[in-house]
Amino acid sequence: MPHADLVLAGGPVFTADAARSRASAVAVTGGRIVAVGGDAVRELIGPDTEVVDLTGRMLVPGFQDAHVHPVSGGLELLRCDLAEAATEPEYLETIARYAAEHPDEEWILGGGWAMSAFPGGTPTAAALDRVLPDRPAFLPNRDGHGAWVNSAALRLAGIDRRTPDPVDGRIERDADGEPTGTLHEGAMSLVNRLVPEAGPELLHEALLAGQGYLHSFGITAWQDAIIGDYSDLRDPGETYRRAAADGSLTARVVGALWWDRTSGLEQIPSLIERRERLSGGRFQATSIKVMQDGVAENFTAAMLEPYCDHHGHPTDNAGLSFVPPEVLREAVAQLDGHGFQVHFHAIGDRAVRECLDAVEHAIGRNGRSDGRHHIAHIQVIHPEDVPRFRELGVTANMQSLWATLEPQMVELTLPFLGQERAAWQYPFGDLLRAGATLAAGSDWSVSSPNPLAAIHTAVNRQAAPGFEEGDYEPFLPEQAIDLATSLAAYTAGSAWVNHLDGDTGSIRVGAFADLAVLDRDPFAGPAEEIGATRVLQTFVDGARVFAADDA
Repeated sequence: MPHADLVLAGGPVFTADAARSRASAVAVTGGRIVAVGGDAVRELIGPDTEVVDLTGRMLVPGFQDAHVHPVSGGLELLRCDLAEAATEPEYLETIARYAAEHPDEEWILGGGWAMSAFPGGTPTAAALDRVLPDRPAFLPNRDGHGAWVNSAALRLAGIDRRTPDPVDGRIERDADGEPTGTLHEGAMSLVNRLVPEAGPELLHEALLAGQGYLHSFGITAWQDAIIGDYSDLRDPGETYRRAAADGSLTARVVGALWWDRTSGLEQIPSLIERRERLSGGRFQATSIKVMQDGVAENFTAAMLEPYCDHHGHPTDNAGLSFVPPEVLREAVAQLDGHGFQVHFHAIGDRAVRECLDAVEHAIGRNGRSDGRHHIAHIQVIHPEDVPRFRELGVTANMQSLWATLEPQMVELTLPFLGQERAAWQYPFGDLLRAGATLAAGSDWSVSSPNPLAAIHTAVNRQAAPGFEEGDYEPFLPEQAIDLATSLAAYTAGSAWVNHLDGDTGSIRVGAFADLAVLDRDPFAGPAEEIGATRVLQTFVDGARVFAADDA
């Protein structure tokens, strides 16, 4: 056999194969893995072979994020990025500094604030007016389900006490009915429609910024969860098509085309056309994103039973199903019949059930397909629906970083779910025991894209080092999963969802050399230190796309 182009040796190799086998060296030629083992790999080292000495550090398959927003995340990095702040004064200071540094920008755009920083999770226009009295601001929160606007933005949009709430959203108001500065869900569009459109060059720059950031965490492939117009982000489909064509897209990406919930089945032909037009090279627009509900913190996640009030009594609000269940069932059947994968957003137990029912209806219509449909977020699942994931072949797409106690969970979620339903949250352990296929993602820029931090939480049900927002006990520790399972979900599991499992997701002969070098073997230390693990190097097709300063 000819000498290898690249050899990585001298440390444990987590292969992510079915046996969870280990090796100690990997050889790469022409962008693919040609040998996995130990001494036999070293025999492939020649005078021109690049050798990476792992020095006891672990090599893993490149991570794959099954639900992420790199273009909007990249835009936040380029705009007024609030992700590093944590309190209202810090947010206002960041906004004021950005505005001063960008005096020519017509709008102040960006986002990334946390609901837990504000009473009731709702910041006010009055506070924002103190630093932005004249220019309009539109700043979505971390989860993208709400936006903070100032009075200038409200005036431009013509939003006042007479403005009705849209059917898929809510304007936060004071006791007199006056808008206070937070727009939930579909109400964001009342202002967002006025925001200047990001041009092609800015979107391309944002994609590359997001891609570089994800590579720094060992992520080599992902599923972009919104290819369409949403919130302050214009459709990034053409951005991906361009990047795939000019070679600047170094990751492997599946795009989930946005299902317009204000439309119906008549949009399916246009989705088919977009799949054909946008797909090419490392970008394939083969999935459909259906946002079935909102989020629990603003009471728009769809629940089987109503939310509780501050005193624990039932209210008359059970959240929103953005797509009527009967429309959802028919849509999924038709999309499945046309060869699409369906990527559901479902937070509440009613939304999860509606999505499972839709897949069951599609199976009844079409038989079982290779769509690999998946439900992302899965915050609250009724116990009766847990086994249905395996029965219907629906993948559980975990955002594991969220499965912990922190201020937003403690103050804005637990009191309003009630004790029984609160115990049904993020049931990863139950899903695993029921035989469900697990994939994993981050939902960045909603939360950090760091896979090791998310894996830490999945294993410990506590926040990773540096992510703690208080001293909390493990959250529902019986739902923890082991380290190997969580690593496999973030590699082989997400590769399965992305239909990339034939060439990626595990370290084996013939697979693409999409790899990540960690700074340690996380299996060798205590579970409480998993989240301190860093990525030192990332490779795609055997080419280095990231190297830390201390690599």
